[in-house]
Amino acid sequence: MVTEKTLERINELYHKSKAEGLTDAELAEQKRLRADYVKAFRENLRGQLESIKIKNPDGSLIDVKARHDEKMKRLAEEQAEKGN
Repeated sequence: MVTEKTLERINELYHKSKAEGLTDAELAEQKRLRADYVKAFRENLRGQLESIKIKNPDGSLIDVKARHDEKMKRLAEEQAEKGN
């Protein structure tokens, strides 16, 4: 989980890298913190996207994740048919 303290540390390391450079330990810490931040960002975005519902013209609602899963299944079946 990315906290405010983590974001502050990411920014501290960035500014220090521009001003005077980082030690090997600080470079490793910066890399780890950035990876954690990107992972949390992606998980949050995926959660938001998966909770979106689309309203069809007939008034019915469809889950975006279900729609995507159906599309991927259909594409995989089409690829399998072309391969045979």
